Amino acid sequence: MKTKEDILALLEEEDVEFVRLQFTDMFGNLKNAAVTARQLERVLDHDYAFDSCAMFDQNGGKGEDIYLKPDLDTFVILPWRPQQGKVARLLCDVYTQSGEPYEMSSRRILQKVIDEAKKKGYTFFVDPECEFFLFHTDENGMPTALTHEQAGYMDVGPVDLGENARREMVLTLEEMGFEIESSHHEAAPAQHEIDFQEAEALAMADSIVTFKSAVRSIARRFGLHVTFMPKPKSGVAGSGLHLNFSLYKEGKNLFSLGEKGEVSQEALMFMGGIMAHAKAICAISNPLVNSYKRLITGFDAPLEMLWTVGNQNAMLRLRNRRGENSKIELRFPDPSSNPYLVIALALAAGMDGIDRRLNPGKEANALMADAGQVETLPMSLREAVGYLRQDKLLEQVLGQEFTDIYCKAKMQEWNTYMAQVSDWEVETYLNRV
Repeated sequence: MKTKEDILALLEEEDVEFVRLQFTDMFGNLKNAAVTARQLERVLDHDYAFDSCAMFDQNGGKGEDIYLKPDLDTFVILPWRPQQGKVARLLCDVYTQSGEPYEMSSRRILQKVIDEAKKKGYTFFVDPECEFFLFHTDENGMPTALTHEQAGYMDVGPVDLGENARREMVLTLEEMGFEIESSHHEAAPAQHEIDFQEAEALAMADSIVTFKSAVRSIARRFGLHVTFMPKPKSGVAGSGLHLNFSLYKEGKNLFSLGEKGEVSQEALMFMGGIMAHAKAICAISNPLVNSYKRLITGFDAPLEMLWTVGNQNAMLRLRNRRGENSKIELRFPDPSSNPYLVIALALAAGMDGIDRRLNPGKEANALMADAGQVETLPMSLREAVGYLRQDKLLEQVLGQEFTDIYCKAKMQEWNTYMAQVSDWEVETYLNRV
């Protein structure tokens, strides 16, 4: 673990002039304040105050002063910034004026769930598959939804026009200390995926937040814009944030399949917990009106609440990777979500399944789906928010005040959307009704 003295020495050795103190608001948006290297020592003594309204993106809060406490182990120099007079970043925890952790902080919410699991002897690992689109910018540098390419799943250059940008992203992330497992073109034109090697839950949530900021910055070098919008174009696949989970106890991965491929009781119960809370989790894991344009049939996104061993399109699947222990893949979250909260709720739901010995039901098969016997995920943001309001476990994890502010903000988003009249409606109804 790094100390205050280690950080101050690094600033001098690496010629760092600015340090960005970063945190996320309740929706997962990255926020920061920049301080000079000379001011950082004061900040490291927990002396940087700011208005708590920044935690809510203008959706609430009491306007009280809260304080940033940098996590020294998250120090990293940003490679895309100037190499003379460098810029570094520190991710921060948030504290109240009395020195207590600020309970409305997303990072704090995840830390508490991890701590509860550790008390029971469990350690939780995550490796994500992050999908995104690379679109052109216009002559003013503003983002568009335009692309010239027509590449598909795992195509290569010159068909894959984003290959060079994606390679630069991977190299830059590795320079920052990320462990990148692979990268490739995804199914839709201009869609890409970068996959991480597994890490403990908090470190991985930090990595996802940093990843989203880094790839946006790198894309700008190529005149491109990265969007994590789940469904930026109709008629093509949307972007997911697939999360692969491993749960360890006493050094053993409890999700490992048996010698004959049998599923462990812990894996079944963990999936049972996620099944029990999935509809409510959607309000956090699929947090936009646009998120539900992705969760439809025909584009490899899960809609039915099914689990399976190996099947690509199930909501939950057990992956038995060659040479590795098995993992449970959660496939419905999308990259617009707050990774701290998604991971926190998935872990809390899974642990609830183990505590209550919940059963996920029978493994998926085509007959069950065709017969209409399977529950589906919510069809809209409004529906998902309704399930979140009813879920006492998730409200306990998030806190009642946090849940109330979040749900109110999301319902305002839904109501604003419903007040709009789309081009499709005009084209479909104007001459017919």
